[in-house]
Amino acid sequence: QVQLVESGGGSVQAGGSLRLSCAASTRRALDGYTMGWFRQAPGKTREFVAAITWGGIADYADSVKSRFTISRDNAANTVWLQMSSLKPEDAATYYCARKTMIGTVISRSRYEYGYWGQGTQVTVSS
Repeated sequence: QVQLVESGGGSVQAGGSLRLSCAASTRRALDGYTMGWFRQAPGKTREFVAAITWGGIADYADSVKSRFTISRDNAANTVWLQMSSLKPEDAATYYCARKTMIGTVISRSRYEYGYWGQGTQVTVSS
């Protein structure tokens, strides 16, 4: 069973930065899989933020492009989301997820991700 653990959330003022981490509890649990970050604000559906393939190809939602950077260290079994120039509308619970199917295809659909962390809260004050 794959367990993903997020950390790094917190409260920041608009314009600030945060770095979220996602670590897999099982060695090599992320090998070959695309990883994604999603977020969910109260009363809203969970939405795609960013994804990265095993080889490092990244994709971003338009709303975060040029402000957020997704990266991974395959040897360390860890994925990060560096968030800069944060806006109040970025406030949400952020989740990392692993695609269900192994491979290099990036997906923005949450339904293609079968393993999820517990989430980490990000609050942005104006």
